[in-house]
Amino acid sequence: MIVRHLDQIINTDRDVDWGNGKSRRFLLEKDGTGYSLTDTIINAGSESLLEYKNHIETCYCIEGEGEVESDGLVYPIRAGSMYALDKHDKHYLRATTTMRLVCVFSPPLKGNESHNLNNNNISSAY
Repeated sequence: MIVRHLDQIINTDRDVDWGNGKSRRFLLEKDGTGYSLTDTIINAGSESLLEYKNHIETCYCIEGEGEVESDGLVYPIRAGSMYALDKHDKHYLRATTTMRLVCVFSPPLKGNESHNLNNNNISSAY
């Protein structure tokens, strides 16, 4: 059994600055679960163009408000909203307020991945 608390992750190598927030990585590939689990913070007022070429990601919002846009469709995100990037979808993630998402990645993250956001907040993929 694996049991971890957020306090054990913050300010460790599992607390990764991904460009427009923090990704606190509870489960990684080396944990052997077949998926990874993160507690992700998205900075208020940020916009990120993201695409995961090597992972499927599902996110569940537990705090804050924003939106996700893919293929010209915009979906509001607030506490209680879930979205799944089931086709390696290129998407914009915009945070109106600071957002907090619980995210699952398959296959799991190795742990050192982060986005390479340039001045236009466009990310290279994991």
